[in-house]
Amino acid sequence: MSQLSRNRPSGSATALSEAYDTALLDLDGVVYAGGEAITYAVESLLTARDRGMHLAYVTNNALRPPDAVAAHITELGVPTDPADVINSAQAVARLISEQVPVGSRVLVIGGEGLRVALRERGLVPVESADDDPAAVAQGYGGPELPWGRFAEACYAIARGVPWFASNTDLTIPSARGIAPGNGAAVEVVRIATGAEPQVAGKPLPPMHRETVLRTGARRPLVVGDRLDTDIEGAFNGGVDSLLVLTGVTDGALLLAARPEHRPTYVDADLRGMLTGQPEVTETDGGFLCGGWTASVRDDALVVDGAGEAMDGLRALCAAAWTEAGDGVCELDAGKALSRLGL
Repeated sequence: MSQLSRNRPSGSATALSEAYDTALLDLDGVVYAGGEAITYAVESLLTARDRGMHLAYVTNNALRPPDAVAAHITELGVPTDPADVINSAQAVARLISEQVPVGSRVLVIGGEGLRVALRERGLVPVESADDDPAAVAQGYGGPELPWGRFAEACYAIARGVPWFASNTDLTIPSARGIAPGNGAAVEVVRIATGAEPQVAGKPLPPMHRETVLRTGARRPLVVGDRLDTDIEGAFNGGVDSLLVLTGVTDGALLLAARPEHRPTYVDADLRGMLTGQPEVTETDGGFLCGGWTASVRDDALVVDGAGEAMDGLRALCAAAWTEAGDGVCELDAGKALSRLGL
């Protein structure tokens, strides 16, 4: 099914871990949340790798360098090489290196991951707007990033220094809930300066290019929890995607997804990588998946039947996306989702 005409999740007779050569996995909300492994993540990843699937971790979080991220994933139970971690710090560092000379100073508003990526490109991280930077690089700096760092960015940008952001995710999952992400910090600087950054991270092309260059994937599957980064990034890159409901996206957001935010596949968690995916078929007046039929009735989405909740959600996606066409479905789905326990 063409991504441009997607009106329902796709089916796959083959397990996704066998149908695709590389999984491009988001981390926060997919593999872990607040540093702790998400339920079923470790065993699912190990099984997928045992079946021959290459696992690569593609994250917009620029806080930690790849070796630290790889060590963390290894500690969770999935041995990982730093070369298998691609982050938005690497993508933004490459973007900056294409616009300023080697050896240029770059004002860093963020964490160690950003500094490591800049050094990898022959650039020199600095801490002050008075250090004569050729660029400003802003990435997620963790919850303890001092407010004064934003002021340094503003001082440099006001002097005409070009501004780059690793990503603009407004939120980030944590063990205690949803917390402000780098996008929220970028908004602070944007409001104060009126400037616009060049952005590298998902869903934009620089991140997809960085991922392809570093993984060599031929038939990748993007696996993520966010519609506006992971799924839209897959859409922009022309590759298939699996949305898992272990992070920020819930059923209501999925049903209201715009065309570029509609994933190829939908599942509850990473166990979805290990199985085929059921087909959603059109029936008289609705869409059938497993034991559920979804349709539009009295200006609302409804679901009838019984069975696996994910099958009901897939059927609802077909009803909602077909109704919306190239727009956003605004039909009430509350009762239907409640019936599925979602």
